[in-house]
Amino acid sequence: MKFLFWLLALFSGAVAVVIFAKNPGYVLLVYPPYRIELSLSLFVLGLIVLLTLTYFSMRIITAILRLPTFVRTYREQRSQNKGKVAMMEALTAFFEGRYAAAEVAAVRAMEAGESSGINPIIAARSAHELREFDKRDSYLATVSGKSVGEATMRLIAKTEFLLDQKQPQLALNSLKELSNTGKHKHIGALQLELKAQQQARNWDGILSVLAHLEKRSAINQEVALHLRLQAWLEKLRTQAEDLASLHALWKATPREFKTRSKIAAMAASSFMKFQQCDIAQQILTDSLNQQWDSELVMLFGDCQNVKGVGQIEQAEKWLKLHPDDAGLLLALGKLCLSRELWGKAQNYLDASNSLAPSGAAYTALAKLAEKLNKNEDAAKYYKRAMELK
Repeated sequence: MKFLFWLLALFSGAVAVVIFAKNPGYVLLVYPPYRIELSLSLFVLGLIVLLTLTYFSMRIITAILRLPTFVRTYREQRSQNKGKVAMMEALTAFFEGRYAAAEVAAVRAMEAGESSGINPIIAARSAHELREFDKRDSYLATVSGKSVGEATMRLIAKTEFLLDQKQPQLALNSLKELSNTGKHKHIGALQLELKAQQQARNWDGILSVLAHLEKRSAINQEVALHLRLQAWLEKLRTQAEDLASLHALWKATPREFKTRSKIAAMAASSFMKFQQCDIAQQILTDSLNQQWDSELVMLFGDCQNVKGVGQIEQAEKWLKLHPDDAGLLLALGKLCLSRELWGKAQNYLDASNSLAPSGAAYTALAKLAEKLNKNEDAAKYYKRAMELK
Protein backbone atom coordinates (compact mmCIF):
# COMPACT_ATOMS: atom_id res chain seq x y z
CA MET A 1 0.00 0.00 0.00
CA LYS A 2 2.83 2.38 0.88
CA PHE A 3 4.60 1.49 -2.37
CA LEU A 4 1.55 2.50 -4.41
CA PHE A 5 1.26 5.76 -2.46
CA TRP A 6 4.87 6.73 -3.07
CA LEU A 7 4.59 5.69 -6.75
CA LEU A 8 1.52 7.91 -7.15
CA ALA A 9 3.32 10.79 -5.39
CA LEU A 10 6.32 10.36 -7.71
CA PHE A 11 4.18 10.50 -10.82
CA SER A 12 2.29 13.50 -9.45
CA GLY A 13 5.58 15.29 -8.80
CA ALA A 14 6.80 14.52 -12.33
CA VAL A 15 3.59 15.89 -13.83
CA ALA A 16 3.91 19.04 -11.70
CA VAL A 17 7.50 19.59 -12.86
CA VAL A 18 6.46 19.20 -16.51
CA ILE A 19 3.59 21.63 -16.07
CA PHE A 20 5.79 24.21 -14.34
CA ALA A 21 8.50 23.76 -16.95
CA LYS A 22 6.08 24.65 -19.79
CA ASN A 23 4.47 27.48 -17.88
CA PRO A 24 4.90 30.69 -19.95
CA GLY A 25 4.42 32.93 -16.94
CA TYR A 26 7.21 35.04 -15.38
CA VAL A 27 7.92 37.16 -12.32
CA LEU A 28 9.34 40.67 -12.51
CA LEU A 29 11.21 42.06 -9.49
CA VAL A 30 11.93 45.80 -9.62
CA TYR A 31 14.20 47.64 -7.22
CA PRO A 32 15.31 50.83 -9.00
CA PRO A 33 17.55 50.94 -10.78
CA TYR A 34 17.56 47.11 -10.88
CA ARG A 35 15.12 44.81 -12.66
CA ILE A 36 15.11 41.07 -12.30
CA GLU A 37 12.93 38.93 -14.49
CA LEU A 38 12.45 35.21 -13.59
CA SER A 39 10.30 32.49 -14.94
CA LEU A 40 7.41 31.59 -12.65
CA SER A 41 8.63 28.02 -12.36
CA LEU A 42 12.08 29.09 -11.21
CA PHE A 43 10.60 31.62 -8.74
CA VAL A 44 8.33 29.00 -7.17
CA LEU A 45 11.20 26.53 -6.95
CA GLY A 46 13.46 29.15 -5.35
CA LEU A 47 10.70 30.11 -2.92
CA ILE A 48 10.28 26.45 -1.90
CA VAL A 49 14.03 26.08 -1.38
CA LEU A 50 14.15 29.30 0.68
CA LEU A 51 11.28 28.20 2.93
CA THR A 52 12.87 24.80 3.40
CA LEU A 53 16.22 26.31 4.38
CA THR A 54 14.48 28.75 6.73
CA TYR A 55 12.56 25.92 8.42
CA PHE A 56 15.63 23.78 8.98
CA SER A 57 17.67 26.79 10.13
CA MET A 58 15.07 27.58 12.75
CA ARG A 59 15.06 23.94 13.91
CA ILE A 60 18.84 24.02 14.27
CA ILE A 61 18.78 27.33 16.19
CA THR A 62 16.03 26.03 18.50
CA ALA A 63 18.00 22.83 19.15
CA ILE A 64 21.12 24.86 19.98
CA LEU A 65 19.17 27.05 22.41
CA ARG A 66 17.66 23.97 24.10
CA LEU A 67 20.95 22.13 24.34
CA PRO A 68 21.84 23.26 27.92
CA THR A 69 18.40 22.19 29.20
CA PHE A 70 18.69 18.88 27.37
CA VAL A 71 22.13 18.23 28.81
CA ARG A 72 20.97 19.16 32.31
CA THR A 73 17.89 16.88 32.02
CA TYR A 74 20.02 14.06 30.68
CA ARG A 75 22.44 14.36 33.58
CA GLU A 76 19.59 14.45 36.11
CA GLN A 77 18.01 11.35 34.59
CA ARG A 78 21.33 9.57 34.57
CA SER A 79 21.87 10.52 38.23
CA GLN A 80 18.35 9.37 39.13
CA ASN A 81 18.96 6.07 37.39
CA LYS A 82 22.17 5.62 39.38
CA GLY A 83 20.26 6.51 42.55
CA LYS A 84 17.54 3.95 41.82
CA VAL A 85 20.13 1.27 41.11
CA ALA A 86 21.89 2.11 44.40
CA MET A 87 18.54 2.07 46.23
CA MET A 88 17.78 -1.42 44.91
CA GLU A 89 21.25 -2.53 45.98
CA ALA A 90 20.59 -1.13 49.46
CA LEU A 91 17.25 -2.94 49.75
CA THR A 92 18.72 -6.22 48.51
CA ALA A 93 21.69 -6.01 50.89
CA PHE A 94 19.49 -5.10 53.85
CA PHE A 95 17.13 -8.03 53.43
CA GLU A 96 20.11 -10.31 52.91
CA GLY A 97 21.44 -9.16 56.28
CA ARG A 98 24.49 -7.34 54.84
CA TYR A 99 23.88 -4.20 56.86
CA ALA A 100 27.20 -2.45 56.22
CA ALA A 101 26.76 -2.83 52.45
CA ALA A 102 23.13 -1.70 52.73
CA GLU A 103 24.14 1.47 54.57
CA VAL A 104 26.81 2.32 51.99
CA ALA A 105 24.43 1.74 49.07
CA ALA A 106 21.66 3.81 50.70
CA VAL A 107 24.06 6.72 51.27
CA ARG A 108 25.22 6.46 47.66
CA ALA A 109 21.62 6.61 46.49
CA MET A 110 21.02 9.78 48.53
CA GLU A 111 24.19 11.38 47.16
CA ALA A 112 23.04 10.52 43.63
CA GLY A 113 19.91 12.59 44.20
CA GLU A 114 17.42 9.80 44.85
CA SER A 115 14.87 11.63 47.00
CA SER A 116 12.83 8.67 48.23
CA GLY A 117 12.43 8.47 52.00
CA ILE A 118 13.28 4.77 51.80
CA ASN A 119 16.99 5.48 51.50
CA PRO A 120 17.55 7.23 54.87
CA ILE A 121 15.25 4.68 56.51
CA ILE A 122 17.32 1.78 55.14
CA ALA A 123 20.51 3.58 56.19
CA ALA A 124 19.10 4.18 59.69
CA ARG A 125 17.92 0.59 60.09
CA SER A 126 21.28 -0.72 58.90
CA ALA A 127 23.15 1.55 61.32
CA HIS A 128 20.86 0.36 64.12
CA GLU A 129 21.66 -3.26 63.38
CA LEU A 130 25.34 -2.35 63.47
CA ARG A 131 24.73 -0.65 66.89
CA GLU A 132 25.86 2.72 65.53
CA PHE A 133 23.11 4.74 67.16
CA ASP A 134 24.47 8.24 66.49
CA LYS A 135 24.62 7.56 62.76
CA ARG A 136 21.19 5.96 62.94
CA ASP A 137 19.65 9.06 64.51
CA SER A 138 21.30 11.38 62.00
CA TYR A 139 19.94 9.35 59.09
CA LEU A 140 16.49 9.28 60.63
CA ALA A 141 16.53 13.05 61.07
CA THR A 142 17.00 13.51 57.31
CA VAL A 143 13.63 11.94 56.51
CA SER A 144 11.67 14.99 55.49
CA GLY A 145 8.23 13.59 56.20
CA LYS A 146 6.68 15.62 53.39
CA SER A 147 4.14 12.86 52.80
CA VAL A 148 2.11 10.71 55.18
CA GLY A 149 3.99 7.65 53.97
CA GLU A 150 7.42 9.09 54.78
CA ALA A 151 6.28 10.28 58.21
CA THR A 152 4.86 6.82 58.92
CA MET A 153 8.08 5.07 57.86
CA ARG A 154 10.13 7.35 60.11
CA LEU A 155 7.90 6.92 63.17
CA ILE A 156 7.59 3.14 62.75
CA ALA A 157 11.36 2.83 62.49
CA LYS A 158 11.85 5.13 65.49
CA THR A 159 9.38 3.07 67.54
CA GLU A 160 11.16 -0.19 66.70
CA PHE A 161 14.52 1.33 67.66
CA LEU A 162 13.18 2.49 71.03
CA LEU A 163 11.60 -0.89 71.77
CA ASP A 164 14.85 -2.64 70.89
CA GLN A 165 16.56 -0.42 73.46
CA LYS A 166 13.88 -1.15 76.09
CA GLN A 167 12.42 2.37 76.16
CA PRO A 168 8.69 1.58 76.03
CA GLN A 169 7.37 4.96 77.19
CA LEU A 170 9.26 6.83 74.46
CA ALA A 171 8.03 4.22 71.99
CA LEU A 172 4.44 4.85 73.06
CA ASN A 173 5.01 8.59 72.62
CA SER A 174 6.24 7.89 69.10
CA LEU A 175 3.12 5.83 68.37
CA LYS A 176 0.99 8.67 69.74
CA GLU A 177 2.71 11.00 67.28
CA LEU A 178 2.01 8.43 64.57
CA SER A 179 -1.72 8.57 65.33
CA ASN A 180 -1.74 12.16 64.08
CA THR A 181 -0.87 10.87 60.59
CA GLY A 182 -3.99 8.71 60.49
CA LYS A 183 -1.98 5.47 60.47
CA HIS A 184 -2.18 4.57 64.16
CA LYS A 185 -4.70 1.79 63.70
CA HIS A 186 -2.93 -0.27 61.04
CA ILE A 187 -1.84 -3.73 62.12
CA GLY A 188 1.90 -3.04 62.16
CA ALA A 189 1.45 -0.10 64.51
CA LEU A 190 -0.87 -2.10 66.77
CA GLN A 191 1.66 -4.92 67.03
CA LEU A 192 4.34 -2.43 68.02
CA GLU A 193 1.98 -0.88 70.56
CA LEU A 194 1.32 -4.32 72.05
CA LYS A 195 5.05 -4.87 72.47
CA ALA A 196 5.47 -1.43 74.02
CA GLN A 197 2.62 -2.01 76.47
CA GLN A 198 4.16 -5.35 77.44
CA GLN A 199 7.53 -3.74 78.12
CA ALA A 200 5.82 -0.98 80.12
CA ARG A 201 3.78 -3.63 81.98
CA ASN A 202 0.65 -1.63 81.26
CA TRP A 203 -1.93 -4.41 81.55
CA ASP A 204 -4.98 -2.32 80.67
CA GLY A 205 -3.18 -1.12 77.56
CA ILE A 206 -2.36 -4.72 76.59
CA LEU A 207 -6.01 -5.75 76.88
CA SER A 208 -7.09 -2.77 74.77
CA VAL A 209 -4.61 -3.49 71.96
CA LEU A 210 -5.45 -7.21 72.03
CA ALA A 211 -9.11 -6.36 71.43
CA HIS A 212 -8.19 -4.43 68.26
CA LEU A 213 -5.85 -7.18 67.00
CA GLU A 214 -8.39 -9.93 67.65
CA LYS A 215 -11.09 -7.93 65.88
CA ARG A 216 -8.87 -7.87 62.79
CA SER A 217 -7.78 -11.52 63.17
CA ALA A 218 -4.21 -10.24 63.32
CA ILE A 219 -3.00 -12.39 66.23
CA ASN A 220 -2.97 -16.10 66.97
CA GLN A 221 -5.87 -17.02 69.25
CA GLU A 222 -3.73 -19.08 71.61
CA VAL A 223 -1.19 -16.28 71.92
CA ALA A 224 -3.97 -13.75 72.54
CA LEU A 225 -5.51 -15.98 75.21
CA HIS A 226 -2.15 -16.39 76.95
CA LEU A 227 -1.54 -12.64 76.93
CA ARG A 228 -5.01 -11.86 78.26
CA LEU A 229 -4.58 -14.40 81.07
CA GLN A 230 -1.22 -12.90 81.95
CA ALA A 231 -2.69 -9.39 81.93
CA TRP A 232 -5.53 -10.29 84.31
CA LEU A 233 -3.14 -12.24 86.53
CA GLU A 234 -0.82 -9.25 86.83
CA LYS A 235 -3.75 -6.89 87.41
CA LEU A 236 -4.80 -9.04 90.36
CA ARG A 237 -1.22 -9.08 91.59
CA THR A 238 -0.48 -5.37 91.32
CA GLN A 239 -3.74 -3.39 91.28
CA ALA A 240 -5.53 -4.87 94.35
CA GLU A 241 -4.24 -2.30 96.83
CA ASP A 242 -7.28 -2.51 99.10
CA LEU A 243 -10.32 -4.72 99.56
CA ALA A 244 -12.62 -2.43 97.59
CA SER A 245 -10.32 -2.35 94.55
CA LEU A 246 -9.89 -6.14 94.82
CA HIS A 247 -13.66 -6.66 94.78
CA ALA A 248 -14.03 -4.32 91.78
CA LEU A 249 -11.21 -6.02 89.92
CA TRP A 250 -12.57 -9.52 90.58
CA LYS A 251 -16.01 -8.40 89.40
CA ALA A 252 -14.47 -7.07 86.18
CA THR A 253 -12.51 -10.26 85.52
CA PRO A 254 -14.05 -12.20 82.60
CA ARG A 255 -16.15 -15.14 83.78
CA GLU A 256 -14.26 -17.64 81.63
CA PHE A 257 -11.01 -16.69 83.39
CA LYS A 258 -12.25 -16.92 86.98
CA THR A 259 -11.96 -20.71 87.11
CA ARG A 260 -8.48 -20.79 85.56
CA SER A 261 -6.05 -22.24 88.10
CA LYS A 262 -3.53 -19.38 88.10
CA ILE A 263 -6.18 -16.68 88.18
CA ALA A 264 -8.09 -18.46 90.95
CA ALA A 265 -4.90 -18.96 92.96
CA MET A 266 -3.94 -15.29 92.67
CA ALA A 267 -7.43 -14.06 93.53
CA ALA A 268 -7.78 -16.45 96.48
CA SER A 269 -4.37 -15.45 97.84
CA SER A 270 -5.32 -11.77 97.54
CA PHE A 271 -8.62 -12.24 99.38
CA MET A 272 -6.87 -14.29 102.07
CA LYS A 273 -4.51 -11.37 102.72
CA PHE A 274 -7.58 -9.30 103.59
CA GLN A 275 -8.93 -12.11 105.82
CA GLN A 276 -11.71 -12.88 103.34
CA CYS A 277 -11.38 -16.66 103.56
CA ASP A 278 -15.02 -17.34 102.73
CA ILE A 279 -14.64 -15.63 99.32
CA ALA A 280 -11.26 -17.30 98.75
CA GLN A 281 -12.76 -20.70 99.60
CA GLN A 282 -15.56 -20.19 97.07
CA ILE A 283 -13.12 -19.13 94.35
CA LEU A 284 -10.96 -22.21 94.93
CA THR A 285 -13.94 -24.54 95.11
CA ASP A 286 -15.39 -23.25 91.82
CA SER A 287 -12.05 -23.62 90.09
CA LEU A 288 -11.31 -27.11 91.45
CA ASN A 289 -14.79 -28.32 90.55
CA GLN A 290 -14.22 -27.03 87.03
CA GLN A 291 -10.74 -28.50 86.57
CA TRP A 292 -8.61 -30.34 89.06
CA ASP A 293 -5.23 -28.89 90.03
CA SER A 294 -3.04 -30.52 92.68
CA GLU A 295 -1.14 -27.30 93.39
CA LEU A 296 -4.31 -25.26 93.71
CA VAL A 297 -5.85 -27.65 96.22
CA MET A 298 -2.86 -27.13 98.53
CA LEU A 299 -3.86 -23.47 98.71
CA PHE A 300 -7.32 -24.65 99.78
CA GLY A 301 -5.65 -26.06 102.90
CA ASP A 302 -4.25 -22.63 103.76
CA CYS A 303 -7.68 -21.04 103.55
CA GLN A 304 -8.83 -21.70 107.10
CA ASN A 305 -11.86 -19.92 108.53
CA VAL A 306 -14.56 -20.50 111.09
CA LYS A 307 -16.31 -22.88 108.74
CA GLY A 308 -13.39 -25.25 108.69
CA VAL A 309 -15.55 -28.37 109.11
CA GLY A 310 -17.38 -27.47 105.91
CA GLN A 311 -14.04 -27.20 104.15
CA ILE A 312 -13.03 -30.62 105.44
CA GLU A 313 -16.25 -32.13 104.14
CA GLN A 314 -15.65 -30.56 100.71
CA ALA A 315 -12.07 -31.80 100.62
CA GLU A 316 -13.12 -35.32 101.63
CA LYS A 317 -15.60 -35.36 98.73
CA TRP A 318 -12.71 -34.58 96.39
CA LEU A 319 -10.65 -37.30 98.07
CA LYS A 320 -13.11 -39.90 96.84
CA LEU A 321 -12.37 -38.77 93.29
CA HIS A 322 -8.62 -38.21 93.79
CA PRO A 323 -7.51 -40.66 96.51
CA ASP A 324 -3.83 -40.55 95.54
CA ASP A 325 -3.39 -36.78 95.37
CA ALA A 326 -0.61 -35.76 97.78
CA GLY A 327 -1.62 -32.08 97.60
CA LEU A 328 -5.21 -32.84 98.60
CA LEU A 329 -4.04 -35.03 101.50
CA LEU A 330 -1.74 -32.22 102.65
CA ALA A 331 -4.64 -29.72 102.49
CA LEU A 332 -6.83 -32.08 104.55
CA GLY A 333 -4.04 -32.50 107.09
CA LYS A 334 -3.72 -28.73 107.51
CA LEU A 335 -7.48 -28.26 107.82
CA CYS A 336 -7.78 -31.01 110.44
CA LEU A 337 -4.82 -29.51 112.30
CA SER A 338 -6.56 -26.10 112.39
CA ARG A 339 -9.71 -27.76 113.79
CA GLU A 340 -7.65 -29.72 116.36
CA LEU A 341 -8.55 -33.07 114.84
CA TRP A 342 -5.17 -34.45 115.78
CA GLY A 343 -5.63 -38.07 114.72
CA LYS A 344 -7.08 -37.28 111.29
CA ALA A 345 -4.42 -34.62 110.74
CA GLN A 346 -1.67 -37.18 111.50
CA ASN A 347 -3.18 -39.73 109.14
CA TYR A 348 -3.64 -37.29 106.22
CA LEU A 349 -0.16 -35.78 106.58
CA ASP A 350 1.50 -39.20 106.78
CA ALA A 351 -0.45 -40.32 103.71
CA SER A 352 0.67 -37.19 101.82
CA ASN A 353 4.32 -37.85 102.67
CA SER A 354 3.99 -41.49 101.62
CA LEU A 355 2.95 -40.34 98.14
CA ALA A 356 5.19 -37.30 97.74
CA PRO A 357 7.30 -36.14 100.70
CA SER A 358 7.26 -32.34 101.03
CA GLY A 359 8.63 -29.69 103.34
CA ALA A 360 5.12 -28.30 103.88
CA ALA A 361 3.78 -31.66 105.08
CA TYR A 362 6.68 -32.21 107.49
CA THR A 363 6.31 -28.66 108.78
CA ALA A 364 2.64 -29.36 109.50
CA LEU A 365 3.63 -32.59 111.29
CA ALA A 366 6.13 -30.64 113.37
CA LYS A 367 3.41 -28.19 114.42
CA LEU A 368 1.15 -31.11 115.27
CA ALA A 369 3.89 -32.69 117.39
CA GLU A 370 4.33 -29.38 119.23
CA LYS A 371 0.60 -29.29 119.95
CA LEU A 372 0.93 -32.78 121.43
CA ASN A 373 4.06 -31.78 123.40
CA LYS A 374 6.22 -34.18 121.42
CA ASN A 375 9.18 -31.84 121.08
CA GLU A 376 11.68 -34.48 119.95
CA ASP A 377 9.37 -35.58 117.13
CA ALA A 378 8.78 -31.92 116.24
CA ALA A 379 12.54 -31.34 115.94
CA LYS A 380 12.89 -34.37 113.67
CA TYR A 381 10.03 -33.16 111.46
CA TYR A 382 11.50 -29.66 111.19
CA LYS A 383 14.87 -31.12 110.24
CA ARG A 384 13.27 -33.27 107.56
CA ALA A 385 11.31 -30.26 106.29
CA MET A 386 14.51 -28.24 105.94
CA GLU A 387 16.09 -31.08 103.96
CA LEU A 388 13.22 -31.11 101.49
CA LYS A 389 13.04 -27.36 100.97
